[in-house]
Amino acid sequence: MTTELRRLRNYIDGEFRDAADGRTTEVVNPATGEPYATAPLSGAADVDAAMAAAEAAFPAWRDLVPGERQKALLKIADAFEARAEELIAAESENTGKPLGLTRDEEIPPMIDQIRFFAGAARMLEGRSAGEYMEGLTSIIRREPVGVCAQVAPWNYPMMMAVWKFAPALAAGNTVVIKPSDTTPASTVLIAEIIGGVLAALGHPQGVFNVICGDRETGRLMVEHPVPAMASITGSVRAGKQVAESASRDVKRVHLELGGKAPVVVFEDTDIPKAVEDISVAGFFNAGQDCTAATRVLVHESIHDEFVSALAKAAAETRTGAPDDEDVLYGPLNNANQLAQVSGFIDRLPAHAKVEAGGHRVGEKGFFYAPTVVSGLKQDDEIIQNEVFGPVITVQTFSDEAQAISYANGVEYALASSVWTKDHARAMRMSRALDFGCVWINTHIPLVAEMPHGGFKKSGYGKDLSAYGFEDYTRIKHVMTSLG
Repeated sequence: MTTELRRLRNYIDGEFRDAADGRTTEVVNPATGEPYATAPLSGAADVDAAMAAAEAAFPAWRDLVPGERQKALLKIADAFEARAEELIAAESENTGKPLGLTRDEEIPPMIDQIRFFAGAARMLEGRSAGEYMEGLTSIIRREPVGVCAQVAPWNYPMMMAVWKFAPALAAGNTVVIKPSDTTPASTVLIAEIIGGVLAALGHPQGVFNVICGDRETGRLMVEHPVPAMASITGSVRAGKQVAESASRDVKRVHLELGGKAPVVVFEDTDIPKAVEDISVAGFFNAGQDCTAATRVLVHESIHDEFVSALAKAAAETRTGAPDDEDVLYGPLNNANQLAQVSGFIDRLPAHAKVEAGGHRVGEKGFFYAPTVVSGLKQDDEIIQNEVFGPVITVQTFSDEAQAISYANGVEYALASSVWTKDHARAMRMSRALDFGCVWINTHIPLVAEMPHGGFKKSGYGKDLSAYGFEDYTRIKHVMTSLG
């Protein structure tokens, strides 16, 4: 007996639709390794339809007074809150994440972030107005960009959708968003929720559109002539492809790409507290987080004690099924990701030592054990490249200068942390670390009011905060004669 797969559909101009040519892909539950749904494999006709809907809706949405857009976003936040259990179930099936952690760690910040940007909607303002040339007054207008083509990743499908649509809609833009082909379910549900709110308020349905598909679908979106902006959260490779495609008609690009966060632990740190916090920040979401605390640099004088404690913490950390309340994280997202993580461990150099884990867990689903690897050198593959799995590496350093050199000695520059009781040293390190975020004696907390985004190959542009909001606007100078 075979179970009928659920049928997910695109959401275009307020209607759920199949792909124009009828193509679909299977969607797999990472916790079981079995398909549970089909989703459209959208092509050029679907992208055209979504872009046309967003373009048609843009003038009316743009011209709303900001308070009306705020009202819509606040009602969207309320609807997310009311339907939280549906969102949790969809996201868990999407990703295999623990239900309890999704409920506690994702739903509250998502709702808060929507409400934050609802407030930001009323803060579209220029910095100055005045006379800078005799007889002439200048004013600054901050305006929405237009239609935004947005591509979301599979590690936080639901939350990253919020990070993209909330500032875009708040600023007066309209949106066409594509979830990852492995995790479309929660974004399709979000479309239903947002569509219901927009309809109830009498706003154009084309304000928010979702199309499902693969990389080719994303390329068609980015290269389409309608969007004024392309935004992606994903791998460095994907970011480069988006930037190249967008360059053909000089689209604005917003990129949040990979990370390889250094975690610099000095000899005066509180080792038990640091180990507890770092292990959670490294293994949370199976390490599938661009800011994950997966590259530890520890002072040589406490190396052995620290590694021993970290290995013990890893051994005590559990992964398992979504309904198991005692697990910290669920499976890796897909079979390819399991192969990638396993490959890093299989290719470790002879001088590396696996202190804990280093193997798949079970034969069903894509689970991988909490892993700690020590004895590594700066030019090792696993140090230089993003693993994106529950693997924490450990290197040693002798002084601040070497710690800074090792920390900055990768191509990524998204997030970092420093662990020390010495305030002056923490300040020196925060200045020297070439990363978009530096945490001190903590790692991974995010708040809606503060920006998230990196340097170097981690991309450019900011998510969250007023800075992220401004990225979805453009600046116009208006000068008038007083004569």
